[in-house]
Amino acid sequence: MGVEIERKFLVRGEEWKSLGEGVLLRQGYLSSQAERIVRVRIEGDRAVMTIKGRAVGATRGEWEYPLPMEDARVFLDQLCERPIIEKYRYRIVHEGMTWEVDEFLGENAGLVVAEIELESEAQVFAKPDWAGEEVTHEARYYNSNLLRHPYSRW
Repeated sequence: MGVEIERKFLVRGEEWKSLGEGVLLRQGYLSSQAERIVRVRIEGDRAVMTIKGRAVGATRGEWEYPLPMEDARVFLDQLCERPIIEKYRYRIVHEGMTWEVDEFLGENAGLVVAEIELESEAQVFAKPDWAGEEVTHEARYYNSNLLRHPYSRW
């Protein structure tokens, strides 16, 4: 079984933007229920389908499969729930660990979140100055919840 352990933080300031280059992501959900999330994502020239189970703490099951680009486009354009989530993702290395910073667009514009994937929930890591309040356990920050409750309506 695939396992994802990640911590999520709000991002402060603009300093982080100079530390990496953003890549446009388009993602949609075939299922956005907490028990089983099925996501389709196009990131640059790569397309994947990801299946996630219910989160327990900062851990949940996760399985990812490559998709043909044309299939991913059809899923996003015709089958996925609306709206499609669009964001720029920046991968930034800080003290030997990669942080993924997502700058959301559309109805979620203004929201910037950083995530770090860990090997265990107890793993110690250095938090950069631009990583602010932790929101790991706040469901409203899950991408799948931003469909029904976009950041612009909070």
